[in-house]
Amino acid sequence: MGTNKLLVLAALVLAAGTAGAHHSVAGQFDQAKRTTITGTISKVDWINPHVYIHMDVADEKGAVTSWRLESLPTAMLRKAGLTSELIKGGGQKVTAAALMARNGTPNLAWLLNLKYEDGHEYTLAGE
Repeated sequence: MGTNKLLVLAALVLAAGTAGAHHSVAGQFDQAKRTTITGTISKVDWINPHVYIHMDVADEKGAVTSWRLESLPTAMLRKAGLTSELIKGGGQKVTAAALMARNGTPNLAWLLNLKYEDGHEYTLAGE
């Protein structure tokens, strides 16, 4: 397991006790509806209570759809050594594993993992 993964997972373990006080990921995102998308990160909203990562994803015909991926709080990502710029990845292609919104909101998901075309990755939630 890479250093990046260990740092993020360690931050998750430390915050597990307070996560339930905020809101349940399982209450808003369907663990049975996992998806994988590939595109480029166009924007990172480094805000509380959660960071949002915006991805532009092109289909087979070239039509681009914007996705909004909800993630961990800024404090947890900072403690793991991540920044908005590191997550953006310099415009390279990235593949995201995520859980779809339970209420059916299109192109909204809870981010589990980001894997960049240069091979590095960040695991942001337990699988």
